[in-house]
Amino acid sequence: YLFNCGEGTQRLMQEHKLKAARLDNIFLTRLSWENVGGLSGMILTLKDTGVPECVLSGPPQLENYLNAIKSFSGPLEDIKLSVRPYTETYKDDTMTVYQVPIFAQMRGDSGKLFPKSGRISPSRSPASPRADDVHTNSRGDSPGERRKAARDTSLVVAFICKLHPKKGNFLVAQAKELGLPVGTAAIGPLIAALKDGKSITYEGKEILPEQVCTPTDPGPVFIIVECPSEEFVEAVCTNQQLRRYQTGGTEDCPALVVHMTPESVLKTDQYKKWMERFPPTTEHLILNEHVCTVHNIRSHKIQAQLNMIHPEIFPKLKSYKTKVTLMEPQAALHVPNVRAECLLKFQLRPVMEWQRDAIPSCNTEEFVKEASEVSNFLEEVDKCRKICSTDAAELSGQEQKYPEVVFMGTGSALPMKIRNVSGTLVNISPSQSVLLDCGEGTFGQLCRHYGDSVDDALCKISAVFISHMHADHHTGLLMLLYQRERALTTLGKAFSRIYLVAPVHIMTWLNLYHEYCEEILNHINFIPNKFLCDGAEVPKQRTKSFIQALLKMNDLEKFQTCTVRHCMNAFACSFTHQSGWKLAFSGDTMPCDAFVDIGKSANLLIHEATLEDGLEEEAVEKRHSTTSQAIDIGMRMNAEFIMLNHFSQRYAKIPLFSEDFNDRVGISFDHMRV
Repeated sequence: YLFNCGEGTQRLMQEHKLKAARLDNIFLTRLSWENVGGLSGMILTLKDTGVPECVLSGPPQLENYLNAIKSFSGPLEDIKLSVRPYTETYKDDTMTVYQVPIFAQMRGDSGKLFPKSGRISPSRSPASPRADDVHTNSRGDSPGERRKAARDTSLVVAFICKLHPKKGNFLVAQAKELGLPVGTAAIGPLIAALKDGKSITYEGKEILPEQVCTPTDPGPVFIIVECPSEEFVEAVCTNQQLRRYQTGGTEDCPALVVHMTPESVLKTDQYKKWMERFPPTTEHLILNEHVCTVHNIRSHKIQAQLNMIHPEIFPKLKSYKTKVTLMEPQAALHVPNVRAECLLKFQLRPVMEWQRDAIPSCNTEEFVKEASEVSNFLEEVDKCRKICSTDAAELSGQEQKYPEVVFMGTGSALPMKIRNVSGTLVNISPSQSVLLDCGEGTFGQLCRHYGDSVDDALCKISAVFISHMHADHHTGLLMLLYQRERALTTLGKAFSRIYLVAPVHIMTWLNLYHEYCEEILNHINFIPNKFLCDGAEVPKQRTKSFIQALLKMNDLEKFQTCTVRHCMNAFACSFTHQSGWKLAFSGDTMPCDAFVDIGKSANLLIHEATLEDGLEEEAVEKRHSTTSQAIDIGMRMNAEFIMLNHFSQRYAKIPLFSEDFNDRVGISFDHMRV
């Protein structure tokens, strides 16, 4: 079972060897991107793993969410997906799960009740999608039908989980003493009856279950509840179904209550008192913004070791705390409570206890020591540093910090422990950045790279280029947009929309998510990729003005795209700065002449090299490039430097080198800075 599925869930499961093969029930407390950001990727992975069916429980808008992700995932016919309404109870061999809907209501200026949306700031109303942007309704429903299931951020669903009673153990020694026919065929039915709590009569003697069986374990209860903001406190604290599990209630007391609750809510008197109404034996687990354990250990390990080779190109990773947690102390709670950590466990059976043995530790000194003990490693590092310092001396004088390229994700298909999926940040100047692709977990990568400066980095991103609609290239976009809005607010900066340069089909997905899930369209000014191709006619003045603003804001002379040989509507791009430098980015593609044309004489070419040489047939089948094919494109383009990326995850640490590697070719790593 999985409760909520935020971005990075499957990456963590892969790193910490938590198998998804038997995951057939996912419970969602609320339809917000924090809770569903990793769900589309998880569903695609379950499908590829061969899981036949997966049921989502929670808000009814999950139906709309599933329809929305099909706009980029395809029909998902190999896995049966369904949504269990919150009115239904779930039961299997392990436990029964009761769904508890909780509604927060707010009063508007007119006194009329309306659902509270956590995403819309007062300065910007949720303007519906502009008809001239793109087709807003992909399914052709009438407006009335669409409104019926429109987004509702006033609903959370809590889950009460009750494990089934476990029959006591049969005590063989005591049974023998009482003369029962232990070891014969006749004992079977007698044991079954006794374990079911029934008395039996054997050879004229009544035998009670408690004489030969340990007591039945009644089956512990745990509760998962999200109270996302103060608007929900009243509804959670007065909910009658949850009340039954508190002191004086009619149900068994819970062993554990999991609170997905921000610190601002934990500090309210009403919520504290509600927590205190649970029996003193109940444990409370808290998950919120104060949790900051390091969980991507392998990412930290390889970066610490690469840092020994070149500390500027491979800066040490940082930890990140939100500005709020830096300023706010934790709430003082008067109940037994534990703050969540990665892989912290609470065992329900046979003994109820916290287990901390699996919590990962991240010891940079250990990682450095381990590398130092590898034969000849330190000598090779010294040689490398001497070469680098000679090169640096030659470059000094012409050296400048910008443009700077930071690789956020350099793997393909699905996130793995060492390489995340596609994302490349181009810092054009001290105040402007462009992001090339934005796979799931890109925001988390930014946090690990920039630490407490991540808000500054987010505020500088003025444009995002999405090459095509495969999930590993765009499902980190919504989190990036929401976090950027938060960062601008935190730093007291005026909100501004991002220029989104993407295939026109991305709007089907964004419109559906906006309509049924959460507001998102107010974050973007949309420029379809096809309008930046050579010779393309831009039909609308509005789009023309967006293109001009994009160029002006980033001091760019030109921003070009071309269609490439991958899936339908896949694009590469190149852009030229007013100071003369040029960058070309392939997205995903087989070798492509049109890309050679728009990338001519680029200072830096970033080209996918998904597969090693010798796998040309597989590359054609999957419409990707091999290492030598990517290098050849760079040579034909006359690129000054070729950086390879988007490696198949079969090459966990480093791809296989080909014979045509030379000093104009490099291999990208996550968190590499050039």
